Amino acid sequence: MRHFHNHRLWRLVLLAMLVPLAFIGFWPSPVDQPLQGQLARFLQFLHRNGIPAWFNYKVVEATANVALFIPLGFVGSHAFSESGWWRIGAFSLSISACMELGQLLFLHNRFASPIDLVTNASGAVIGALLAAHLVRRLEARRLSATGL
Repeated sequence: MRHFHNHRLWRLVLLAMLVPLAFIGFWPSPVDQPLQGQLARFLQFLHRNGIPAWFNYKVVEATANVALFIPLGFVGSHAFSESGWWRIGAFSLSISACMELGQLLFLHNRFASPIDLVTNASGAVIGALLAAHLVRRLEARRLSATGL
């Protein structure tokens, strides 16, 4: 349980996580570009087999953005445990805004999107809430084990 309260360690992990996130955000072409044909064929297969048409590339992309930022929110909430989930959301929103602005200004093959801001921040908030829930559960388990 002690490692959950080691803020310095969590801050180092958070810093390390920002490096691959920057590579993903500032890659010159969309990171899913090599897989777009396969993804389109897979989605067509799903649609032919009963998955509704609304489950399309945009849904997959939005879900991927949420999933990408869940670990950031989880680690961020441990790194800055005194901050509320909304601060972790604001932190991730600012990171996402920097990525989207960079794409808009410097990466002409990338597409800046306000939807990405929402999905990225949502993922971080989900991660922060999951972390808070985990800590509460572990604390409750520890207290019940000690008989308090």
